[in-house]
Amino acid sequence: MSTAKQNKGWKDKLHEIIYEADTPAGKFFDVVLLILILASILLVMLESVNYIDAKYHKALYVGEWIITVFFSIEYILRIITVRKPFKYIFSFYGILDLLSTIPMYISFVFAGSHALVTLRALRLLRVFRILKLARYLGASNQLKDSIIASRVKIFVFLFAVLISSVIFGTIMYLVEGEDNGFTNIPKSVYWCIVTLTTVGFGDIAPQTALGQFITTIIMILGYGIIAVPTGIVSAEYSRSMKKSDDEKTGIPQKNLNLNTQRCSNCHEEYHDDDARFCKVCGNNLY
Repeated sequence: MSTAKQNKGWKDKLHEIIYEADTPAGKFFDVVLLILILASILLVMLESVNYIDAKYHKALYVGEWIITVFFSIEYILRIITVRKPFKYIFSFYGILDLLSTIPMYISFVFAGSHALVTLRALRLLRVFRILKLARYLGASNQLKDSIIASRVKIFVFLFAVLISSVIFGTIMYLVEGEDNGFTNIPKSVYWCIVTLTTVGFGDIAPQTALGQFITTIIMILGYGIIAVPTGIVSAEYSRSMKKSDDEKTGIPQKNLNLNTQRCSNCHEEYHDDDARFCKVCGNNLY
């Protein structure tokens, strides 16, 4: 019985350090973690520079492996210090932690894949918890919800743009022809999409007066295309602001809490600042 209590004790202590940022040890661990993430990204970036890699390849390679081993141990500890490991493994941060750990191991099979360690940059999202910036996540959550709510309208709009590109691309193929670089309809559609979304790459350019006139119309339409999705999302964002829990700030009340405690049993976050027990499963948070 005492052994079971001891096991539970060290697991709880490790959980407090690894998952929380309210204690000095937990904050120190998270700060070290962020520094190592930045260091690993810097090492990969330096390795991609040929003259630096030629001179310091071994040091960069060893440094990457040291950091990878640390992240591997950290990932294992995150699994064994929770009561429901699979819930963490398949959570957003669990998948993120795994993706940031495996690139170096995959490089044994696929050469060069270790460059994917830059995915570790996504782990910097934890800085919001460490610096107690959770209150500012409300606006980003509302933007995400607005985009999700607008997805059908945006899809219909993009589908209309695609159809227009096919039509204009076909017209340009007929007007310009193979002699002016419009060798087939797919390539003409590619040119149309590039012209609509940017000012063109210059690899294909219309030569006839009619073709240049049509190109002018397409480029003007491109400016309108940029504005439409922005207006759709902005309208949804304004609507969600009116329905916000907090009329003054427009931020859901749960995101105003500064508590960084994560339940070791069900992984629930956003507890009240004075909460001692999980609001979902009743587990002791401390």
